[in-house]
Amino acid sequence: HTLSEFLCTHMSKPDYLFINNQWQDAVSGKTFPTINPATGEVICQVAEADEADVDKAVKAAHNAFRLGSPWRRMDASHRGLLLNRLADAIERDSTYLAELETLDNGKPYAVAYTVDLPNVVKCLRYYAGWADKWEGKTIPIDGDYFCYTRHEPIGVCGQIIPWNFPLLMQAWKLGPALATGNTVVMKVAEQTPLTALYVASLIKEVGFPEGVVNILPGMGPSAGAAIAKHMDVDKVAFTGSTEVGHLIQQASGSSNLKKVTLELGGKSPNIILSDANMEDAVEQSHFALFFNQGQCCCAGSRTYVQADIYDEFVERSVERAKRRVVGNPFDLKTEQGPQVDQEQFNKILGYISSGKREGAKLMCGGGVAADRGYFIQPTVFGDVQDNMTIAREEIFGPVMQILKFKSLEEVVTRANDTKYGLAAAVFTKDIDKANYVSNGLRAGTVWINCYDVFGAQAPFGGYKASGNGRELGEYGLDNYTEVKTVRTKNQI
Repeated sequence: HTLSEFLCTHMSKPDYLFINNQWQDAVSGKTFPTINPATGEVICQVAEADEADVDKAVKAAHNAFRLGSPWRRMDASHRGLLLNRLADAIERDSTYLAELETLDNGKPYAVAYTVDLPNVVKCLRYYAGWADKWEGKTIPIDGDYFCYTRHEPIGVCGQIIPWNFPLLMQAWKLGPALATGNTVVMKVAEQTPLTALYVASLIKEVGFPEGVVNILPGMGPSAGAAIAKHMDVDKVAFTGSTEVGHLIQQASGSSNLKKVTLELGGKSPNIILSDANMEDAVEQSHFALFFNQGQCCCAGSRTYVQADIYDEFVERSVERAKRRVVGNPFDLKTEQGPQVDQEQFNKILGYISSGKREGAKLMCGGGVAADRGYFIQPTVFGDVQDNMTIAREEIFGPVMQILKFKSLEEVVTRANDTKYGLAAAVFTKDIDKANYVSNGLRAGTVWINCYDVFGAQAPFGGYKASGNGRELGEYGLDNYTEVKTVRTKNQI
């Protein structure tokens, strides 16, 4: 098939907005191109939502949330059934969705199919199970009263998702919001709108009522900002950069004080102690940094290695990076595809230049990896110092920084010397050292002798400028509910 046939055959109106269970043009009529990052070619044109479209979507979501609506009257168990049906439909179409994700995002198809899609399905099924189990309490207050709490949905939830894991971030947002009975206006990343729109067609197919989920491709400064400041949006959940997180908090404060949860950037320390299993630590550290083309908010992007094993670790890490297979993301042997777009490509190359300029030792890579598309060589820097730009700022690309340390106290202090606090890891065979380091690190997730291990059951989120609130697990439900206290006077 040609690309256009491929899309038209499988997608319901990929160039439209999804509002009130209908495919609609943008009010302005504007569209934007979505690009295949492996080739730089346009895949198709997509409708570009702006403030007028956000307003339409919020009205639809507000109407779907009104008291007495089909969604508000729906049994909680039936909400769970709809989420399970959505998971079933995504699982049924997972081959196509993985192909579309690879086409639009650039991640290797093998990863999209074996990692992203199964975790999307698991997340939706996990929250489907919670739909009729999110219970309140009875409370023995003083006096002749019966007192209880109800966990009620917040209302219209604006959700803004990033481009690095489009399907997975969509599921992380939709799962808890819908399980608890909210309605959703979701702005998807302009770099990767296609899989989210396909899932919109499945949302309609499985029977979600009109207006419950609305999907808008669009730009952050227009559509995203319109959601953040909208007076009829009751809550915003955002995953993306810390810089935009600041803007969303400000928009909430200057509008209706809508609730805000943020999952933002990171510069996560990955600490290798001298007693660690060397082979495993090298492979896991490689994975921690290079997975998903380095485009992970929780990437292990500051690799601290104890001095007495530092040279061997660097040598082995360089060898592993040189073996990394970069190429066509549809080739099953490929480990690393292109960066998502020209902007990220240029930004990463700029950071590599900065590392060389500030005196870090370029051990391998450092350049462009193909004559077209946004491919960058797996890059490793040694002799990195804490004050270098590449050790302070989030690169979001396949660029590994390796730093040397001597003592546990030193490395914990240095690891915490950052505005971020999303994730961290420690590799050691000594359980006492593992506990000491993991307790001392100021991060929302700490992995011990592993990295990037996720489960829908376990919460994820950051300290400090890495955000607030938690996604996934039971904790993820808190962000989508209000707690109502009811007191009844006993009359007898």
